[in-house]
Amino acid sequence: MDESPLEQQSQSHDQENEIVTEGSAFVDGEPPSQDGSVPPKVDSQVEVLDEKVSKQIIKEGHGSKPSKYSTCFLHYRAWTKHTQHKFEDTWQEQQPIELVLGKEKKEMTGLAMGVASMKSGERALLHIGWELGYGKDGNFSFPNVPPMADLLYEGKARSDMTVEERIGAADRRKMDGNNLFKEDKLEEAMQQYEMAIAYMGDDFMFQLYGKYQDMALAVKNPCHLNMAACLIKLKRYDEAIGHCNIVLTEEEKNPKALFRRGKAKAELGQMDSAREDFRKAQKYAPDDNAIRRELRAIAEQEKAVYQKQKEMYKGIFGGGRDESGVKAKSRNGLIMLWQWLVSLFSRILGRKRVKAD
Repeated sequence: MDESPLEQQSQSHDQENEIVTEGSAFVDGEPPSQDGSVPPKVDSQVEVLDEKVSKQIIKEGHGSKPSKYSTCFLHYRAWTKHTQHKFEDTWQEQQPIELVLGKEKKEMTGLAMGVASMKSGERALLHIGWELGYGKDGNFSFPNVPPMADLLYEGKARSDMTVEERIGAADRRKMDGNNLFKEDKLEEAMQQYEMAIAYMGDDFMFQLYGKYQDMALAVKNPCHLNMAACLIKLKRYDEAIGHCNIVLTEEEKNPKALFRRGKAKAELGQMDSAREDFRKAQKYAPDDNAIRRELRAIAEQEKAVYQKQKEMYKGIFGGGRDESGVKAKSRNGLIMLWQWLVSLFSRILGRKRVKAD
């Protein structure tokens, strides 16, 4: 699959190998004023969101709440409720987590319910029952959460997203998709690529220029090409061609896009157009063995078709060389008989003329 933008794109073309909304909700990178070793003391009214999820607002927000499938970047602190053991602090780690509402991991179900209820700028303390957290067994890797532990989360929501955050989020989705592709989980891989592409919609890309545009295309275009690779494996060739076309509008000399489009066309029987794509791809990647193999395969296939047509036409218009000896003799005998009859008829007519004279 295609590498991250920080890696060299050195792979051969041998590797044939729910869209989120543009609106997003995030938790601010600015940590709370307290040291965060223990949960904050909150006296506001408890809002019940679910039988196992409730919320106390620390600071009111404004605007609308995130919709389903919105993408959320979360900075938070998390504790076990009864022991008040802090098991995770993304502010301290300086690494936010990514959450797509409605597609979150199982242990994030309660947290996602809480985030879905928060307006931009709102800060809240979320109370999560163990059933919608890390469950009966807990988690003994990172983060370390005891079995059947009720949880507390503190966070603050925001509604904007920097260019770097958006591109970084897309790149992580792409890498997740690549891992799924290696496991031959094609539908799941395509879902990750689609979400990565959704981060970089037309409105977003239109605002970019210079290095930011290059950074975005270095993630977006490989996602389209990886989608094409999945679709070819799934025999959805027309869709694969569509993703390659998107890349070629930005990079008309992209050999991987030309190669995969050519492969899809070949599978559809569009041999002339496929050959043209492969030859263009070879022009920009002359040492690629996969391109040579595809061109050779087309030549061999066309040769086989020509031979088959030649045999078929011989059967229709074939000469004496293709007839058996018995058939040839029989035909020659008929010709001789016909000639004798014509000669005899001519002699009879000649005699009648003489008598008449």
